[in-house]
Amino acid sequence: MKFINYLESISGISIYGLASLLIFTVFFLLVLIWTIKADKTMIEEISRIPLDKSN
Repeated sequence: MKFINYLESISGISIYGLASLLIFTVFFLLVLIWTIKADKTMIEEISRIPLDKSN
Protein backbone atom coordinates (compact mmCIF):
# COMPACT_ATOMS: atom_id res chain seq x y z
CA MET A 1 0.00 0.00 0.00
CA LYS A 2 1.35 3.40 -0.93
CA PHE A 3 1.81 6.22 1.55
CA ILE A 4 -0.81 8.39 -0.19
CA ASN A 5 -3.45 5.77 0.57
CA TYR A 6 -2.76 6.17 4.29
CA LEU A 7 -3.14 9.93 4.02
CA GLU A 8 -6.41 9.69 2.08
CA SER A 9 -7.91 7.56 4.84
CA ILE A 10 -7.39 10.31 7.45
CA SER A 11 -10.34 12.66 7.59
CA GLY A 12 -9.53 16.37 7.53
CA ILE A 13 -5.92 15.88 6.41
CA SER A 14 -6.22 18.45 3.61
CA ILE A 15 -6.32 21.32 6.13
CA TYR A 16 -2.68 20.66 7.07
CA GLY A 17 -1.45 21.30 3.54
CA LEU A 18 -3.45 24.50 3.33
CA ALA A 19 -2.30 25.65 6.77
CA SER A 20 1.38 25.02 5.98
CA LEU A 21 1.08 26.94 2.72
CA LEU A 22 -0.58 29.83 4.52
CA ILE A 23 2.09 29.91 7.26
CA PHE A 24 4.89 29.87 4.67
CA THR A 25 3.28 32.66 2.65
CA VAL A 26 2.72 34.89 5.67
CA PHE A 27 6.28 34.32 6.92
CA PHE A 28 7.73 35.03 3.45
CA LEU A 29 5.73 38.25 3.13
CA LEU A 30 6.76 39.43 6.60
CA VAL A 31 10.44 38.85 5.85
CA LEU A 32 10.07 40.58 2.50
CA ILE A 33 8.40 43.63 4.09
CA TRP A 34 11.05 43.75 6.84
CA THR A 35 13.81 43.58 4.23
CA ILE A 36 12.34 46.43 2.21
CA LYS A 37 11.77 48.65 5.26
CA ALA A 38 15.00 47.83 7.11
CA ASP A 39 17.68 50.44 7.57
CA LYS A 40 20.38 49.96 4.92
CA THR A 41 23.24 50.57 7.36
CA MET A 42 21.92 47.82 9.63
CA ILE A 43 21.72 45.42 6.67
CA GLU A 44 25.28 46.26 5.70
CA GLU A 45 26.48 45.74 9.27
CA ILE A 46 24.70 42.39 9.50
CA SER A 47 26.17 41.29 6.17
CA ARG A 48 29.69 41.82 7.54
CA ILE A 49 29.20 39.60 10.60
CA PRO A 50 30.59 36.41 8.99
CA LEU A 51 33.72 38.29 7.90
CA ASP A 52 34.48 39.90 11.27
CA LYS A 53 37.14 38.17 13.29
CA SER A 54 36.43 38.01 16.97
CA ASN A 55 39.56 37.11 18.92
